[in-house]
Amino acid sequence: MRIVSGFLKGKKINFLKSDTTRPLRDFVKESIFNVIKHSNLVDVSFENANVLDLYSGTGSFGIECISRGAKKTTFVENDKHALTILKKNIEQLKIEKKSMVFQTKIFTFLNQLNKINKYDIIFLDPPFEENLFTEELKIIKNSNMFKKNNIIIIHREDISKDSLSEIINIITIKKYGRSKVIFGCFNLDNV
Repeated sequence: MRIVSGFLKGKKINFLKSDTTRPLRDFVKESIFNVIKHSNLVDVSFENANVLDLYSGTGSFGIECISRGAKKTTFVENDKHALTILKKNIEQLKIEKKSMVFQTKIFTFLNQLNKINKYDIIFLDPPFEENLFTEELKIIKNSNMFKKNNIIIIHREDISKDSLSEIINIITIKKYGRSKVIFGCFNLDNV
């Protein structure tokens, strides 16, 4: 896997081959970034963005954000094998100052560790069989840990039937083979 764009373009990212962690394919990642950068539906920019990468795995999404100008990415991952590779990627790319890494469950991070940060971009890539992420989205919404102009990006299996419309305002959904990416935002008026 390689970084697609930005000041780290072409640099290699180590990844984990396992049943529980799947890398975000490069063409899906590139499509996500194209929607953020070029869509008139989204009013968020990478430059100086504060990014929250939940279920971050080996960090592909969050590292790509840093490469494209994000101010800081907060990575949250509980799998110790993925975390080892994530830390190695951050160190090899020399982006420690732009990275915060938490080895914990998402619920723990959201309920205990994160009280002051507000994020422009929030990315969730839970295991396809995982459904608890909707509860995590509710915590994020209720804790108001997002900026006025925000985007929520969720990578899911195409056949998943998640009820999200009462939690986020869905902007668009893009399908890629057996997966889909849901783009949405939190509306400050409805919090």
